[in-house]
Amino acid sequence: MPIPEAEVEFSFFRSSGPGGQKKNTTDSAVRVRHLPTGIMAVSTASRSQFRNKALALKNLEEKLAERNRRARPRIGTRPSRAARKRRIEHKRHRGLIKRLRRPPEDD
Repeated sequence: MPIPEAEVEFSFFRSSGPGGQKKNTTDSAVRVRHLPTGIMAVSTASRSQFRNKALALKNLEEKLAERNRRARPRIGTRPSRAARKRRIEHKRHRGLIKRLRRPPEDD
């Protein structure tokens, strides 16, 4: 599903990093901003502004799709009888350890 042109703002700049004279003189890097959400995507992979624009739009579409994706509902499970028994035994053991930490009671 393509993003409508009215919802997108492009800005072009010089990309940084290795590349020499050609990269230092052309504004080939592209930054795309989705105006309704403020999500941004940047592409500096190619020396071609046209290719970077297509890559940035593709990245923006992926980000928007991920944002709109619904998480699958969690299926609740009950702990098994053995797990409940282990939990109770552990609590009983911890309680005993804590009782041994107390100062002795005066009779």
